[in-house]
Amino acid sequence: MATAAAPSGPQDKDHTPLKRVMGPKLLLLFIVGDILGTGIYALTGQVAAEVGGAAWAPFLVAFAVALLTAFSYLELVTKYPRAAGAALYVHKAFGIHFLTFLVTFTVMCSGLTSASTASQAFSANMFRALGIDADPGLVTMGALGFMLLVMAINFRGVSESVKANVVLTLVELTGLLLVIVLGFYAIAGGQADFSRVVAFDTPEDKSVFLAITSATALAFFAMVGFEDSVNMAEEIKDPHRIFPKVMLSGLAITAVIYVLVSICAVALIPVGELADSDTPLVLVVERAAPGLQMDVVMPVISMFAVANSALINMMMASRLLYGMARQGVLPRFLSRVHARNRTPWTAILFTTALAFALIVLVSLSDSPAIRSLGGTTALLLLAVFAFVNVAVLVLRRHKVEHPHFRIPAVLPVIGAVTCLFLVTPLTGRDVIQYHVAGWLLALGVVMWGLTLLFHRKDAGHIDPETLNE
Repeated sequence: MATAAAPSGPQDKDHTPLKRVMGPKLLLLFIVGDILGTGIYALTGQVAAEVGGAAWAPFLVAFAVALLTAFSYLELVTKYPRAAGAALYVHKAFGIHFLTFLVTFTVMCSGLTSASTASQAFSANMFRALGIDADPGLVTMGALGFMLLVMAINFRGVSESVKANVVLTLVELTGLLLVIVLGFYAIAGGQADFSRVVAFDTPEDKSVFLAITSATALAFFAMVGFEDSVNMAEEIKDPHRIFPKVMLSGLAITAVIYVLVSICAVALIPVGELADSDTPLVLVVERAAPGLQMDVVMPVISMFAVANSALINMMMASRLLYGMARQGVLPRFLSRVHARNRTPWTAILFTTALAFALIVLVSLSDSPAIRSLGGTTALLLLAVFAFVNVAVLVLRRHKVEHPHFRIPAVLPVIGAVTCLFLVTPLTGRDVIQYHVAGWLLALGVVMWGLTLLFHRKDAGHIDPETLNE
């Protein structure tokens, strides 16, 4: 890909109040750390349940889908280097305030479902570390308790720093590298059954194509996070030059890690056993090196890997809700700020209550909770990504003076079609994922409608560029 011809000169350094402090190394760690986490730690077994030993295949397909959308983000973020993301791009492309609100609310909801997924994974790993054989009800209680802890931290106020992200990224990477190194050591020692790695073992009611698309729709949850890096655009040195190669490198690194982890997992653990486990990677490490007593260390690493994901997503969700309320598109009471802590306490309480409802709701369904919530996160973000891909094409008519990344028009077209397909029931998604997403979005529309009805005079329009201020 090549950048568009444009006048040379410094990137809009004077157009942002933020200090540009991130170079390529820090940005790469940020992107890799944002993608790694709950998805691979919690859903490897569920992906394997759909396709058998070829669990690496859905991760590769999910990588390809993410790559298409990443190209669209690269053109948009280098064209509009502002910390606003999908809502800004959709707003600039279509100029429809209700559509901008829906995209913003959908992103917020994806944060809630992602954090709820992480809470389930945290709880399962916590009980594993404690040596307690917890039933689903106990795991749910642990998840609710963890969400209360996240709420308390969120309420006190947390300043997310790049250095903290680097530390947590290294923790996540350590766990995955343990799986890979110990897994291949065990494989070299003859403990593996490589025949499983190339075996497609699909459920009886699904064709191979349907099984792969269903698994991909789930595995996509493990690839999300790259889109969050656009919010760092105003703090990156020379973004139009650095951002493209670093984002693509970050996606490629995570894809390689995921493929290697999934190969180790299915080669060492029978698919049925892997699918039944809430802590699949802990099981892999224990099986690969039983003499190293990793039955506590690996669950703790997994807990760190998913805890940061939950906290960041709940912070994002509460701040987006606060921003929408402050702009008058949602009820004003959600914009109240605590006098001492200076945190949006009503938005934090509201998003925590929604997360509680999500955790309890999916625990009552027949589908595994982590699968339901993780799949819903992917569903919501795939819908947003479809709009982002279309926005690239619409905004081609808008020219900017500074140089930016430019992609062939065919890529966002394929990206939009692929994302829309993965949103449809043709993928074999669990119905509960549509129910959860539908109820969340319906709640948002009702709240937006009531705000407009009862506060018509001071009801505002959403401005993506000031949502997080």
